[in-house]
Amino acid sequence: MDKILRINVGAEGGPKATVESLGEYAGLGGRAMTTRVVVREVPPACHPLGPENKLVIAPGLMAGSAAATSGRVSVGCKSPLTGTIKESNSGGTGGQYLARLGYAAVIIEGERKGDDLYKVIIKASGVTIEKANDLRMLSNYPMVEKLHGQYGDAPCFITIGTAGEMRMGNSTICFTDPEGRPTRHAGRGGVGAVMGSKGIKAIIVDPTDTKIRQPKNSEQFKAANKLFAQGLQQHPVTGQGLPTYGSNVLINILNEAGGLPAYNFSNGRFADVDKLSSETLVEIQKKRGGNPTHGCHRGCVIKCSGICVDKDGNFLSKQPEYETVWSHGANCGIDDLDAVIKMDYMNDDYGLDTIETGATLGVAMEAGVIKWGDVEGAMNLIHEIGKGTPMGRILGAGTATTARCYGLEHAPVVKGQAMPAYDPRAVKGVGVTYATTTQGADHTAGYAVAPNILSVGGKKDPLEAAGQAAISRDLQIATAALDSTGYCLFVAFAILDQPETFQAMIDSINGMYGLNMTAEDVVELGKNILREEREFNKAAGFTKAHDRLPMYFRREAFPPHNTKWDVSDEDLDSVFDF
Repeated sequence: MDKILRINVGAEGGPKATVESLGEYAGLGGRAMTTRVVVREVPPACHPLGPENKLVIAPGLMAGSAAATSGRVSVGCKSPLTGTIKESNSGGTGGQYLARLGYAAVIIEGERKGDDLYKVIIKASGVTIEKANDLRMLSNYPMVEKLHGQYGDAPCFITIGTAGEMRMGNSTICFTDPEGRPTRHAGRGGVGAVMGSKGIKAIIVDPTDTKIRQPKNSEQFKAANKLFAQGLQQHPVTGQGLPTYGSNVLINILNEAGGLPAYNFSNGRFADVDKLSSETLVEIQKKRGGNPTHGCHRGCVIKCSGICVDKDGNFLSKQPEYETVWSHGANCGIDDLDAVIKMDYMNDDYGLDTIETGATLGVAMEAGVIKWGDVEGAMNLIHEIGKGTPMGRILGAGTATTARCYGLEHAPVVKGQAMPAYDPRAVKGVGVTYATTTQGADHTAGYAVAPNILSVGGKKDPLEAAGQAAISRDLQIATAALDSTGYCLFVAFAILDQPETFQAMIDSINGMYGLNMTAEDVVELGKNILREEREFNKAAGFTKAHDRLPMYFRREAFPPHNTKWDVSDEDLDSVFDF
């Protein structure tokens, strides 16, 4: 990857594409790239939907190579949902194809002129930009079907649904999967709204006439990659649990631990959790002819994404992730798996983050808009978001806005972004991450569930406040670095427990790029990314007062353990003491 593609949407005569060398961005990929570009080029005080904001799409360093499980792509900007810097991560084939075409980043910038929509076509022969008004207000599934008819099955399609086109705070950017379905999303933070504000409806990335990226040191790379893949296959989480059951394998585990936030974070257990379990889902899907083991991009060793079909064997949706099953299931008092799968499809189609959507539905249910467990009502509300009705506009702005509109204190958010599927009063390490991450409440930014619940990378009592800040700090540093590589976050389970697998990952990067990077260098990379993100947020007006959970988490005991949030402010403020 030796070049950057810039799309200036405000150019005279319509959007213009220019290709430039990496310059000061040489050696960066994924989150390191998106963070550096946003920090250097976006005014921190700008409006996220104004012309000064930029959208950065950056493949990870190892994307497009033969490295196992390495096809992730980062999307960065100033977030319309949080007002902070944002990196949203996705699978699909977009990262791999952009990398094979030689692009370390695509930067969409400038002030949109007029109301026309555009599509960007990226091929080995060059880049063209065309009007795409025929795609106006198409949701992702019909739009991608139409694009397949125009461009065939070779490309990856990067698209926004109706939510992004309407510039909603809860809107995603979609990356098609290996079968060309719009199932993989850069979901969090409203990144789709930024793409919509620039008037770009679709990006077609065609890898025809490109080859897999070759390592600088072939022998070192091949040997390290083999050991790395073996390590992933030998670990019980990445080699057995996730391939067999997908990430929803966690729902019974969190329910048993009393950390599954049911009914808008009012209880840590859901009575009908068995109806939502991965074991139930896999059993049903196997009988129907679904595929519980599927990779969201080629070269994935873990293959946790899965494909769900209906009773007649017709495609329903990708296998919903744990956070999706929780947010639309237990969080809303819904125990119907097929309904959850259908709502997952609807979110993908309209371009909505499933975590934010489910959390918003939970707030709406507490407000009495619909009743707990009302499947039809929940689906109708998602349709309202996708159509942009007045009610849909409120819900599409996210959980925090919906709670404000209905006068509710119970908004489980930090910096305007909804908490995922782990209550911080019962899993306190992840609560520290929610509070302090630069991204708004986000479990993936520092997955303390690993030591708190799964005994991966050590073991720590999830109900004990002491020591959680240090755990979150180390995991946030490691995650920032990992998000830059293109490797899937789930490889962390293996590299935390297996030093030899961690070393193999480092050796594979060294072999790819001809480097001599050490574990200490990886840590320093993560620290530098977090420093830059913190500085951006500080300049945007964020202080340590924003690194807090809502006050009601300290006041209200959480069943079944009846614990409260009791990590001290001093501990929270110590997370970034490095």
